[in-house]
Amino acid sequence: MDINELRDLLRHHSYLYYVKDAPEITDYEYDMLMRELLKMEAEHPDEVPPDSPSKRVGGESALGFDKVVHGVPLQSLTDAFSYQELLDFDKRVKNECPDAEYVVEVKIDGLSVSLEYTDGVFTRGATRGDGLIGEDVTQNLKTVGSIPLRLKEPVTITVRGEVYMPRKTFYALNEQREEDGEAPFKNPRNAAAGSLRQLDSKITAKRNLDILVFNLQSIKDKTFKRHSESLDYMDELGFKMVPVRKLCKTMDEAIKEIEKIGKGEYNLPFDIDGAVIKVDGIAHREKLGTTSKAPRWAVAYKYPPERKETKILNIFVQVGRTGVLTPNAVMEPVFIGGTTVSRATLHNIDYIRQKDIKIGDTVVIQKAGEIIPEIVSVNKEKRCGSEEIFYMPDHCPVCKARVTRPEGEVAVRCTGNECPAQLARNIEHFVSRDAMDIAGLGPAIVNQLLDKQLIKSTSDLYYLKAEEVIKLDKMGEKSATNLMEALENSKKNDLSKLIYALGIRQVGARAGKTLAKRFKTLDNFMSASFEQLSSIDDIGPVTAQNIIDYFAEPQNIENIGRLLEAGVNTKLTGQEGNDLRFKDLTFVLTGTLESYTRDEASAIIESFGGKVSSSVSKKTDYVLYGEAAGSKLDKARDLEVKLLMQEDFNEMIK
Repeated sequence: MDINELRDLLRHHSYLYYVKDAPEITDYEYDMLMRELLKMEAEHPDEVPPDSPSKRVGGESALGFDKVVHGVPLQSLTDAFSYQELLDFDKRVKNECPDAEYVVEVKIDGLSVSLEYTDGVFTRGATRGDGLIGEDVTQNLKTVGSIPLRLKEPVTITVRGEVYMPRKTFYALNEQREEDGEAPFKNPRNAAAGSLRQLDSKITAKRNLDILVFNLQSIKDKTFKRHSESLDYMDELGFKMVPVRKLCKTMDEAIKEIEKIGKGEYNLPFDIDGAVIKVDGIAHREKLGTTSKAPRWAVAYKYPPERKETKILNIFVQVGRTGVLTPNAVMEPVFIGGTTVSRATLHNIDYIRQKDIKIGDTVVIQKAGEIIPEIVSVNKEKRCGSEEIFYMPDHCPVCKARVTRPEGEVAVRCTGNECPAQLARNIEHFVSRDAMDIAGLGPAIVNQLLDKQLIKSTSDLYYLKAEEVIKLDKMGEKSATNLMEALENSKKNDLSKLIYALGIRQVGARAGKTLAKRFKTLDNFMSASFEQLSSIDDIGPVTAQNIIDYFAEPQNIENIGRLLEAGVNTKLTGQEGNDLRFKDLTFVLTGTLESYTRDEASAIIESFGGKVSSSVSKKTDYVLYGEAAGSKLDKARDLEVKLLMQEDFNEMIK
């Protein structure tokens, strides 16, 4: 590969990583390509073009956000891949600053941002971008709960932090994406970047992002002598600070701390992609200076990816709480990255086919830093012919109900409504406010009922006895009586609530109302054809097929039969009133209203025959907005959609 091909390849992967949030190679592979380019350019320094990837600090700004010029550049760091390189860095530092000390910090695998405060109030947040110009993501950053909107002192300050997604959140998000038929994110960093750069801050808010602050960029009327002092001060202001920051007098001490981090001794709840070694003294930093790309007073140590071979002994299928069937590999135990690994997720059948994984294969697994082990490749040279092709089962391994894979989706899921693997989630949905609205049946009570085998389906709730309920933990006589009354009252609910409560995929509360108005009775709904269903607005062919599949499962029909026997209403009762002033009008709600919740405002609009949509388009008639309205308000202005404040809305519904 010549030098120009290498530059083009790096530009391609840089664009995928920073702009599209869809990397095709690992960070380590990218670093090795960059290192090769730097080596080739060093041989001909006079021929390096100004647009070479080696001249860039980071990525490019994406379309859709305003650009922000950073007051202090958000520089990248020089990478080190061996302890010898750290010792060489130490030698260069000590030649200039013999008494320099170091601070070692974990390098969070996330998205770097700057946070600006004026007189202690959060005014703007921006992504790193190319280090000089980033993207204004203030509204999205305001959804990150750990970012203080007001500091404990009225200071004017800019800090730098790393937005990340905790592993627990990452796993839950990927499970939900697979449930929705979407491709899972490759790693938490990829997920965090994609979440922070959503044009709709409402989506960002649902992703439960977090942040750790690690540097003071600038501050008005205050100075510090040491980096460690500035970290302590930012901690006092109320920032969530990088949790591992060790002051070391020598590089040997720093290397010991790096080894400790690499072994996972801190048990961090997020992924890291290395450790950072920084000179602590501010005067020392000024003396050492910076290049156009990176400071000379800091270096990032990248843990080399550890790879080992092991053998796949078997593949078993696990059923998640959402009914998704996930294949998992059972492997010969192998010690890697400080832990013994004997299992690895295979995600889905497409992943298995793409990597050509078979039972009995010898595979290469990888683990870098604290990142979860993954199967990198199959060593096909070690195949002996006895390997077996894995097939996803036709029936759920837990409840034996049929499984289905909707067209265009990666997830295979169980269709059984009473599947023990997903029963708790189904019941929690059934009793929720927008469904059957049974007060007093929270997750703790539901789990007790399941553990004591008092219920095995949603319909069993209506056959509970007061003497059984009163024996549950933290359930006194009054609470038991209230619960029994709530169950009885829920039988009178409108058909729309029952349809939503059934938990049919992609049939939400709004679709439940649409279907109830269209079919009037549960019996009519159950016997509807694919053509009838798919022709309804807001339903479409995918949801129509989900409905057909749901009623084709015997478990679900049996459960509905028991609901009927218990006396649950199956007819449309909430008829529209005579006042249809909002008929054929579409509303979008954004921001916080002073006198209504969004559900209450939606109910008012629908009671007058209107429709509430989740997104703004040219077909939107009104956008009702309140405090802290997000990007929907901006889009409405661009499309010249009529805007309503709460006072305007109140006049319309008088």
